[in-house]
Amino acid sequence: MKQSVNILLSGGGTGGHIYPAIAIANELKSRIPNAKFLFVGANDRMEMEKVPQAGYKIKGLNITGFNRSLSAKNLTFPFKLIDSLYKAKNIIKQFKPDVAIGTGGFASGPTLFMANKKHIPALIQEQNSFPGITNKLLAKNVQNICVAYDGLDKFFPKEKIIMTGNPVRQDIIDISKKRKEAVKYFRLDKQLRTLVILGGSLGARAINQTIEKNLKDLLKNEIQIIWQTGKLYFDEYKKYDQIEGVQTHAFIQKMDLLYAAADILISRAGAGTISELCLVGKPVIFIPSPNVAEDHQTKNAMAVVKNNAAIMIKEDEIKEFSKEFDKLFEDNQLQKELSVNIKNLALPNATAKIADAVEALLN
Repeated sequence: MKQSVNILLSGGGTGGHIYPAIAIANELKSRIPNAKFLFVGANDRMEMEKVPQAGYKIKGLNITGFNRSLSAKNLTFPFKLIDSLYKAKNIIKQFKPDVAIGTGGFASGPTLFMANKKHIPALIQEQNSFPGITNKLLAKNVQNICVAYDGLDKFFPKEKIIMTGNPVRQDIIDISKKRKEAVKYFRLDKQLRTLVILGGSLGARAINQTIEKNLKDLLKNEIQIIWQTGKLYFDEYKKYDQIEGVQTHAFIQKMDLLYAAADILISRAGAGTISELCLVGKPVIFIPSPNVAEDHQTKNAMAVVKNNAAIMIKEDEIKEFSKEFDKLFEDNQLQKELSVNIKNLALPNATAKIADAVEALLN
């Protein structure tokens, strides 16, 4: 391998595409100290803020998604696509990457398409159990496709698939030793079981409304609740912080301690979150967001549920929440089964395996 290599990464739109790209870059940086990195994102999307915060350069394309319903915005899509392809071509010409990595999202389409045109070795990473449209289109021309779920040969060429899992934060790999620290950090009663509610960084309206509606009944179980409401809903729900045994948070930085504190979790079903929860190995009720492209979250949750490794409640069945929660809470054997089965799905070395695949392309 050359002493100095140029690595191009593209992925964004949501944290689920951005954080894996950053994790891969960090791993490669530790292996190839002289490597130069450049990210390509979509202007006005969160990667334009998050990538520089992680210490990497990023260039933006004017690409947006194609609205599946009839929309006036779709009229501008062909022009934005052509403009983005032209800009991606210039970025590649100037940066001269030795390898290109795509993690999904609007910008990775034009970027990896132009990298393929220039015969630059490329790899895509698919986080979900059901691939996004960008990765489906790119799959034909890339060398490797790193996946986190079985059965993706229905969508991708089998010979290109490498089962790696999704990159996860390293501090959650062994949380069993952090319970004592977690109890202290969240000021918990160590005699009580802890229910953790996760609605994502922005929050989940349906989950928040369900917890609010069932709060009194939940507390009758002699549990304490750590409720991450999300930034969008914190002002609406922070009043419940005054109830004994309930604490509300807009956002939680110390996710390792949160997972260590949890006995049962209620969560959305983003691909990254599921990968983390497999490592954590605690009983989970998934309430997938129905508002995600191609209903990814429901499909992700189903991939876990079919292994008897979690419970899923769809938003349109959320009136069953109380019954499902009580069934889980009162059945210690079921909790143990779910914990063991979800832990068996964990793939803790995902980032290293993806970096191995990138190094193989560089060699």
